Amino acid sequence: MRFAVGTQDYRSIATHGGRTRRFLVFEAEAGGTPVEIARIELAEDEVLHLAGDGRPHPIDAVRVVITGSSGEGFINHMKRRGIEPVTTLETDPAQAIRDWFAGTVKTAPPPEHPHEHHDHGLGDAPHECHGAPA
Repeated sequence: MRFAVGTQDYRSIATHGGRTRRFLVFEAEAGGTPVEIARIELAEDEVLHLAGDGRPHPIDAVRVVITGSSGEGFINHMKRRGIEPVTTLETDPAQAIRDWFAGTVKTAPPPEHPHEHHDHGLGDAPHECHGAPA
């Protein structure tokens, strides 16, 4: 089973999943040790906060995406892609995956306000922001 874990430094879990551009990809099974098999580096216009339009995306190859705190819009984007979104307070990627299998994820609360802007570079095109159409 494949997991993508959002990171800024390829060592710890990033705190804002929707804006994260780097992901560690792990293969893991219950009771086993998660093994890093790839890394994804997204272009600025591929960040998951903007990935709700249904186009193919590099993240589509995973079943679960694990990040730090993430808003409702990000969570809805992932669910529409058939990917289970998981937010965690854990900082160690392998431990977060083990926690997922054990059912003991230290869930991160949603951000009070994940960012200060609402210009997503989409002009007048309708888009979803924080779970509601803008």
